[in-house]
Amino acid sequence: MCPYVDNRPLITTYYQEHRDELMNYVTRRIGMYHLAEDLVQDVFLRLLTTDKLIAKATLPNLAYTTANHLICDFWRHRRSVEEYEHIMRFNSPYAADDTASVYSVREMVGLLERGVSYLSDRHRTIYRMNVYGGMKVSEISSILQLNYKSVENVLGESRRKIRNYMRRMYA
Repeated sequence: MCPYVDNRPLITTYYQEHRDELMNYVTRRIGMYHLAEDLVQDVFLRLLTTDKLIAKATLPNLAYTTANHLICDFWRHRRSVEEYEHIMRFNSPYAADDTASVYSVREMVGLLERGVSYLSDRHRTIYRMNVYGGMKVSEISSILQLNYKSVENVLGESRRKIRNYMRRMYA
């Protein structure tokens, strides 16, 4: 029997001994303690749910690498949100600060769905699986039995088309 089959005791021990170190590391990079707690929990959740073998020697590097990826995802998401907020505030046909200046969720979803309908079937399927289904590129590629890079390229192209469409609609 392989000694790495059950990673839980190893990860639990590492969590108990090094959680505060990882919290300090993440907090310094994002500057928000309450969000750092969530990210650190996500790090250990990902480690616990992985089906890969984890050795005691590689666990610290894996934990910090996972934390770095989550931090990058956090800042990438934050930048996207700020970009769309800027577009909605300054390029909206309703430039005033009244209640009409905020697009309703229904209007935004309608515009998004209209943009998605302009995509090809392949692009639309992959985009919906990622955005609405919350699936990762690897999951989509295995379900659709497509090459990982092919799915990644189609998803990137779909996102670019949707972003351009949404910019045109909000301009």
